[in-house]
Amino acid sequence: MPDIPVGSQIFDLAFHPTHSTVYTGLLNGKVKAFRYDEQGQYEDSFVLRPSKRSCRCLDTSEDGSRLWATGKAKAIFTIDTATGTVSETRKNAHNSPVNRIKRLMPQMLSTGDDDGVIKLWDPRMSDPIRDYTHHYDFISDFLWLDDKKQLITTSGDGTLSVIDVRGKKPEPVAQSEDQEDELLSIVAIRSGSKVVVGTQTGILSVFNRSHGWGDCVDRVPGHPQSIDALCTLPSSYPSSHSTILTGSSDGLLRAVQLFPTKLLGVVADHGSFPIERIAVDLGGEGRWVGSAGHDDTLKMTDLRAIFEDEEGEEAVDESENVQIIQASDIDPQEPDGAVVETQVPPEGTAAVNETSDSDEDVRDSHSLKEKKRKSKSSKNALAGRSKKARNQIDADPSFFKGL
Repeated sequence: MPDIPVGSQIFDLAFHPTHSTVYTGLLNGKVKAFRYDEQGQYEDSFVLRPSKRSCRCLDTSEDGSRLWATGKAKAIFTIDTATGTVSETRKNAHNSPVNRIKRLMPQMLSTGDDDGVIKLWDPRMSDPIRDYTHHYDFISDFLWLDDKKQLITTSGDGTLSVIDVRGKKPEPVAQSEDQEDELLSIVAIRSGSKVVVGTQTGILSVFNRSHGWGDCVDRVPGHPQSIDALCTLPSSYPSSHSTILTGSSDGLLRAVQLFPTKLLGVVADHGSFPIERIAVDLGGEGRWVGSAGHDDTLKMTDLRAIFEDEEGEEAVDESENVQIIQASDIDPQEPDGAVVETQVPPEGTAAVNETSDSDEDVRDSHSLKEKKRKSKSSKNALAGRSKKARNQIDADPSFFKGL
């Protein structure tokens, strides 16, 4: 599918759970929706601007009839996806800009803001159900564990917390130790038994639910820069239980298999623009993965072309699709299985092409990048881009000597 130009930087994207429609939240406050088909053709569905301030996060209702949008305006807008109009507005939902929103159950939403405040909402009520203030820095991501009715949150303060939404106490049931790193993204693998967290220094931290939430049980180094977005593969793929898609601020969308750790390949390349959000359509079970960075375009990549051969089986052909690199190949300077102390690269500013109707939107974009400390440092083997094929990885043969 060709890239979909949206005219402004994309902060978040969400797919309709049953239809081939994707929604984007933009820096200029607009929400743009696009319909697409199996052949990769797309067309505009609707465009609206609930607020002049940036729209940072989106999520849909269970049946896709409603879309919730929020962000710098601190309000929650309910959008009727059939008509493309705002049906309800909750003003001053937070005291600070909202950074994440997630539907937990049919009648429950969660939101997290820049000051670390988390609120639970019933869409039928105007006031929040409960507030949580145990985090002191921005809420970066949410993960919902339906079996325990628990909400897992990650924060820029370096901790992960577990909230039992059935409880009445305004405090979490568990909170990790300080990981001494900003936690930016989270996803569950192995049928929810393990949780993977992406960090500012490019390390994947693995938590085991059976071992508690105090500290991670494994750390997988290799990404040269921060891991801002994570998602799982559709369950139809044999390795989906331990394979994740990672979006990094170096602009590469990678497929990484854990247990054993292998870099399966590069799924999409945003050039020098950081990747902020990734998602798979049709409730995570579709064929298209959408990725959004700072390049004012929505990139839609066909997973079948990456992971399946002509017979529809999972492909591992190095010459046509991907190269497999063992975890020990990612960073030859570290011993196998070692916990790596990764240094944060020097601060830098990525080039951003954005269309905004106010200076405040531009400042919002810069403030987010400063908060997450996006950086562009020297490349390592994991960051190489091939000029011959989109899904190949350049690797110097001498790099593998002595392994």
